Amino acid sequence: MQTALCKRLDIEVPIIQAPMGGAVGPALAAAVSNAGGLGMLVPWRADIATVRQQIRETRALTSRPFAINLNLEFPQEARLEAALDEGVRIVSFFWRDPAPLVPRAKAAGATVLHTVGTAAAARRAVDCGVDIIVAQGWEAGGHVRGTVATMPLIPIVVDAVSPIPVVAAGGIADGRGLAAALALGAAGAWIGTRFLASREAAIHPRYRELLFAACEGDTIFVDDLFDVTWPNAPHRVLRNKTVAAWEAAGRPPSGKRPGEGEVIATSKAVGPIVRYRSYTPGPDTEGDVDSMSLWAGQSVGLVSKLQPAGDIVREIAEQAKVILRQLAE
Repeated sequence: MQTALCKRLDIEVPIIQAPMGGAVGPALAAAVSNAGGLGMLVPWRADIATVRQQIRETRALTSRPFAINLNLEFPQEARLEAALDEGVRIVSFFWRDPAPLVPRAKAAGATVLHTVGTAAAARRAVDCGVDIIVAQGWEAGGHVRGTVATMPLIPIVVDAVSPIPVVAAGGIADGRGLAAALALGAAGAWIGTRFLASREAAIHPRYRELLFAACEGDTIFVDDLFDVTWPNAPHRVLRNKTVAAWEAAGRPPSGKRPGEGEVIATSKAVGPIVRYRSYTPGPDTEGDVDSMSLWAGQSVGLVSKLQPAGDIVREIAEQAKVILRQLAE
């Protein structure tokens, strides 16, 4: 399973754990890395002390490479500096133009990834020094960069930036998806929703139950339903009571949505949680979890059981190996 991605990142299998904000901590990132993939921390809004602490905790759990993901909708210079100072040498950027921060990361010897939704954006990223492109299809859960499905997007991006490695993101949850991504010319897969079903994912048990019960048609792509903390941030979530009430009301804009301002849950970490808040329900959440922002991609229909993250990595890799071997016969 060694690909150009594996060689570049010094990993054993071409699987990257997606940066699922609120669900990922050192335990999940380290488990993925220990299984041969690439785990990733997500301190988008964390203070610098927390950034350093998460990196140190992850390093205590794994001697393998892991990455840090930074959302460029927020100032990230200080977090990048802290991560580089702590020895992180794989940096993933998301949203907006990475050009201002790429030189600093590369000057420290880091390999830089950037997530895009079009071939044009991929070319711009490569032109500013990005080493690996993550091409995210519309099927992806959480915050979605583009509007093109993964199947047509990957070969277009591969053709646009070859020989730069491309990682396929969106709709991939098993070895069949990984094998398909490799067949399309990608050098690996970026997987999120499947890892929500890992024992190490820091999500509420009810959220996980809803993921297991969902089928491929139970997600919805929306431009601005939940109050993501930056503008113009489309996202994909599970359909739930909040979505149904909003659709029944004619999809009104913020300020006119049914139930706005209603406290539906609480968390020791953040306090009261109002309807439409962008918040990943963690284990300490109490209240109407079913009505919260339940991020999930269209691959959710393939997610049906709780497993250690390491087993997920190994299962996906082994299934892909078998498929590729059969196709070569």
